[in-house]
Amino acid sequence: MSPEPSRILLVDSYDSFTYNLAALCRKAIPNCYVHIIKNDDIELNDLLSYLPYFSGVIVGPGPGSPNIPEDIGLVKDLWKIDDAHLLPIFGVCLGLQSLALEYGAILRRLSVVKHGHVSAVEHSGTDIFKGVGPVGAVRYHSLHVELSGAKNIEELASTHDEENGRVVMALRHRTRPFWAVQYHPESVLTHGGGIEVMLNFWRLARTWSSSRGRVTRPWDQKADGIFGIPWPYIRPSPSTPRINTPLAASTIKLSIPGLSAPDICEVLGVDDDSSPFVMLESAAQPGRFTIIGCLTSTSMRITYTIGDSFVHLADGESCDQIDLGSQDVWSWLTSFMNKRKVTGGSPEIPFWGGLIGYLSYELGSESLKVPASRVSSQSRHPDVNLAFVERSIILDSTSGQIYVQSITEEDNEWLMAMAAELQSAARNYSTYSSFNTTPYSTKARPNTSTVILPDRDLYRSRINLAKEHLFAGESYELCLTANTRITLNDPLAPKASSTYSPSWQRYKHLRELNPAPHAAYLRLHPTTLLASSPERFLSFTRPPGTTYQLRPIKGTIRTGPSITRAVAEQALRGSQKEVAENLMIVDLIRHDLHGAVGENVEVKQFCTVEEYKTVWQLVSVIEGRSADGADRAASYYANGALGWEVLRRSLPPGSMTGAPKKRSVEILQSLEDEERNVYSGVFGYWCAGGGGDWSVTIRSCFKYDDRYECDAHSWTKFNTSDFYPGVHEPEYWVIGAGGAITALSDPDAEWDEMLAKLQSVLRVFGAAVPRGH
Repeated sequence: MSPEPSRILLVDSYDSFTYNLAALCRKAIPNCYVHIIKNDDIELNDLLSYLPYFSGVIVGPGPGSPNIPEDIGLVKDLWKIDDAHLLPIFGVCLGLQSLALEYGAILRRLSVVKHGHVSAVEHSGTDIFKGVGPVGAVRYHSLHVELSGAKNIEELASTHDEENGRVVMALRHRTRPFWAVQYHPESVLTHGGGIEVMLNFWRLARTWSSSRGRVTRPWDQKADGIFGIPWPYIRPSPSTPRINTPLAASTIKLSIPGLSAPDICEVLGVDDDSSPFVMLESAAQPGRFTIIGCLTSTSMRITYTIGDSFVHLADGESCDQIDLGSQDVWSWLTSFMNKRKVTGGSPEIPFWGGLIGYLSYELGSESLKVPASRVSSQSRHPDVNLAFVERSIILDSTSGQIYVQSITEEDNEWLMAMAAELQSAARNYSTYSSFNTTPYSTKARPNTSTVILPDRDLYRSRINLAKEHLFAGESYELCLTANTRITLNDPLAPKASSTYSPSWQRYKHLRELNPAPHAAYLRLHPTTLLASSPERFLSFTRPPGTTYQLRPIKGTIRTGPSITRAVAEQALRGSQKEVAENLMIVDLIRHDLHGAVGENVEVKQFCTVEEYKTVWQLVSVIEGRSADGADRAASYYANGALGWEVLRRSLPPGSMTGAPKKRSVEILQSLEDEERNVYSGVFGYWCAGGGGDWSVTIRSCFKYDDRYECDAHSWTKFNTSDFYPGVHEPEYWVIGAGGAITALSDPDAEWDEMLAKLQSVLRVFGAAVPRGH
C-alpha cells in the first residue's frame, strides 16, 4: 500500500496571490494535498488537535499589519505553539513580519514602498538558500522588520534600496522549524528564489520531522468538515445524466462585400428604440468577430438585482419572478444554460447562440462577500442584464464572411428570408441607407447639455487617502474611479421612435471617434450601454480542452507620428511604474485562474507592447487549462460551466480594483461616493456551445430608461411625449473613469489622466471637459 501523500495547511490572510503559492507548493511537493483556510476560520485551540495530520504549514501574505489582530488572525499564535504540536512552518511577507514580531523585532514603514518591484537579494547560500544562485525577488510590501533586539531570529537574506537602505528579505528561527521570506516566491517574475527556496524548505522540514520521529497521522474524514476538500479540487460528474436533448445550430454562410455591421443592424430595426437590441462589435484590430443578435418579441430576457431572492424572466409580453430557492444567480444561470446546450454550429465562429449582456461591478463585489453599499433607488440598473439569443448574424472581419444562424427548431424559412434580405440590402444599399441619408448630428445644440464632473478637490483628496492605505500595507494598488453625469435637455430628434434611436446614433459616433476591438451596443431596458472597450477580460473556448484566457491592460500611450515602436517600448516597458502595475494584475489573475482550474496556469505573454488603431498598450496574456477530469465534469454539467465559474471567481476585474482584491474593494467602497454599477463590470456572451468572451466595461457610457418597465407580470411601456405632445424627455447618461493609484501617484497627474479618459467618450455628446478643470 503506497503512503498517503503529504498534506500542507496553507493559512490565507485574505490575499489575492494565495493560489499561486499553493501551486508553487505543489511543484515543490508533488501530489501533496493543500488545504487552504482563512486566518479567522478556526481558533488555535481547535486547530491544535488537527496539526498532526499535516506535514507543514504555509503562512501566506495578506493586506494590513501583523500588529492588527483582525489582519493577522491565528497566525501570531502559530509561532508560539507548544512543543507537543510543533511542526515546520514557512511564512511569506506578512508571515515573515508576524514571525519576527513575535520574537522581538520592530516593525517599521519603508520610506518608499515596494509594490511590484524586482530586487536583487543577497543571501547566505545556506539553509533555505542552499544551492541557490542569484535571486531576483518580487516585492509587495510597505512594512519591514528590524531584527535588532529580536531573540532567536537569524537573518538569511537582505536587499539594499537606495531609498530604504538595508531591508531584511529572509530569516529563520534558531531552535524551532520556522522559516520565512519577505518577498513573494510565487510571483511570476521572481527568479532564483521561488521553487528553489520552497524545495529547500521541504527538505529541511522532512529532515526536522525525521530527526524528531514526527510522523503524520492518516487523514480523518471528519476533518473535511473543517478544512474542506484539498486544492486543486476536481468537480465530480453528476450521478444522473442530463435529460435535455441538445439544440442544433443551423447556419447559412454568405459572402456579401461592403455590408457593415451598422448596415445590418439597421436592416434588423435597431432604430426602434422601444425594442431590445444586442451587438458585440469588433470595430478595430485585433478584434475579429462581430455578433449581432436577431431578437424577437419572444426572446427571453433575464435580469437580477443584488439582494433579490428572484430573477426576472421576461418572455414576450410576460415578465415573471422566478424564485432562486437555494441557488444564487450564478448557479441559477448555470442551470438555465444546462438545459440549452447547442451542437452542430460552424466551428470557425465563436458564437452559435446563448446569453449576451452585461454583469455589474457590484455583482463581482458580492462574490467577494463585500456587501453593496447601495441605497434604495427607483433608477437602479440591474446587476445582471442578459438576453438569450436564438437567432444571430456573425461577421468575420478577416475572411469577410457573414454567418446567418439559428438554434430554433425548423427555422429554415427565417434563415433563407434573412439571407435574402441581407443580399438585397447589399444590392440596393441606397434603399437601406436612406434611413441615414441625412443623419441627425450627434452633437447637442448649445446650452442643451449639462456635464457634472466629479469634484476636483474631493477626487484629489481621495487619491491622498488611497495612498495612505498603500503606505499602511492595506493594498498594493487601488483603482479609484468617479462618475460624470450628462443631462441632455434637447434630444436629437423630436422623440425616439420606430424610425429613429438617439442612442444608436450616439453609438455610431462613438465607434467613429474611438474604434475599439471590444465595442458594444446593448439596449436591454431599462439599461442602454454604449461601449468602446480596448480590454478583453476573459475568453474561453469550447470544450473539450477548453483554454481560459485573460488579457489585462496596464499602460497606454496615444499613437502619433513621433510615437514609433521604439518610443512606445521605452515609455511602457521601460517604465518601472507601468510594469509594476501590470505585474500586480498578472499575479492576481494567476491566483483567480488557479482557484478555478487548478495547476495548469501559464503566463503566455508578459508586458508586450501592442499597437492598436489609436493607442499603444502594455498587454499580458494569462492562460489556464482545466485538468482532464474537471473539463469532462464541466462539460457534462453544461458547456461552458467551468468558464462561467472562472468568470465568477475573477470578478470584479482586477485591473479595476487593485490587489489584494477583497481589501481593495472594501477600501474603494469607502473612497467612492456612489456605486459603479454597469461601469467597470463586464459585457459579452456565454455561447450555449460552450465558449465565452467578456470585456471590461470601460470607455463607455450608459443610461437608465424607465419607459419600459418589467414588473412581476408584464412589460409596461410609458412615454411622456405620448401624453404631452411636443414635450421632450431629457436623457441622463453616466460615464465612469479613473485610474490606478500607486504610492508614486501624483494627484494632479491622476486627475488629468481621469479627464483624458473621460474626454474620449464625452465627445460623443458634443461636449468637452469644462474649462477650469
